[in-house]
Amino acid sequence: MNKISKLLLVVTSIITHTALTQTITETFGSGANQFSIDFVTIGNPGNADHPSLSIGPVGSVNYVYNIGKYEISREMIRNASNLGNLGITLVDMGSVVGNGNMRPGVVSWNEAARFINWLNVSKGYSTAYKFSSQPGDGGYNSNSNVQQWASGESGYNPSNPYRNSNAIYFMPNLDEWHKAAFYNPNTGTYSHFANGSNVAPIAVAEGTNPNTAVYDGQSMPADINNAGGLSPYGTMAQGGNVWEWQETDTYSTAKGVRGGAAGNWAGTLAADSMFPSWPSSEHENPGFRIAAVPEPSALSLLAIGLGGLALVRRRRS
Repeated sequence: MNKISKLLLVVTSIITHTALTQTITETFGSGANQFSIDFVTIGNPGNADHPSLSIGPVGSVNYVYNIGKYEISREMIRNASNLGNLGITLVDMGSVVGNGNMRPGVVSWNEAARFINWLNVSKGYSTAYKFSSQPGDGGYNSNSNVQQWASGESGYNPSNPYRNSNAIYFMPNLDEWHKAAFYNPNTGTYSHFANGSNVAPIAVAEGTNPNTAVYDGQSMPADINNAGGLSPYGTMAQGGNVWEWQETDTYSTAKGVRGGAAGNWAGTLAADSMFPSWPSSEHENPGFRIAAVPEPSALSLLAIGLGGLALVRRRRS
C-alpha cells in the first residue's frame, strides 16, 4: 500500500472515529529473507484514559499511529537477524511445533529493540533505541542493555528518552499498547479484556473466531495469525498467546509485560494486569508487536487531506 492510500486510511479514522478493519501491509528485507508486517491504524486522538485501574490511568494517546495486527513471528526475527547481522537468539519453545516459523518470536526486550532498529535502518530512518555498540562492532552483544538518548542528540525527547523521535518504527509504550487492546472507538469506552467485553474470551488452542483467545492451560502459543479473535481496533492476541513487552519503564529500570500467555489464567489477560521483567531477560513468555507513526511528509499531507475533506463535507452540506 502506498503513502497516499495509508494517508487516506488515517484521515478516515480521524473524521469518522470508527474502527478500521483494513490492513496496512509493509514489506521489509529482500530475497529469501523478505517478510511483511501487517498494521492497523489506531485513530481517535485525544481519547480519555482508562480510569480506575490498579496500574493507574492509562490509554490516552493524542496522535494517530499504526500498530501490528499480529505479534512478531520467529521467521521475521530470523530474517531480520540474517540481513542485519543482528545475532538475535530466539528462545527455544521446546518442540518443533513451538519453534515453527509463524509462532511468536520470544526474545529479550533488548533484542526486540535491535529488531526494531533494523526495521528503521532498512528503510533509511533513524534507529529508535540507543545501544553502546552496533552489529559488526568489536564486543557487540545483541542483548546489551538499552541506553537513554541524551539532551542535544538528534531526536531526543525528554518525555521519553528511550525512544528517538526521528524513528518511524518502535515498541508500543504503555498507553499505545493499552489503547489498541482495550479501547472501543465506536463507543468511546474501554473494556476489561481485548475482546471488547468485560467478560473473558473463550479459551482455545488456536483459531480466529470472535471472542476467543489462546490461554487457560494451552501447551503452546498459536501461529501469530491464528491466535484468537480481534480487538475492536482489529489486533489479534493482545490477550493470550504470549506476553508482550512494553517500551515503558514501568518498574524502575524493568520493563512491563502484558496480555498473558497460552498457559495463563483469565486474570492475566485483563486491562489491569502487568508484570515486571528485566530488559535482558530471556525466558519462554515475552514476545512483542511493533508500532509506527506516519513519516513527517505524510503528516503534512494529512493536514492537507483533512482540509480537503472538510471542504468537501461543507460543499455537500
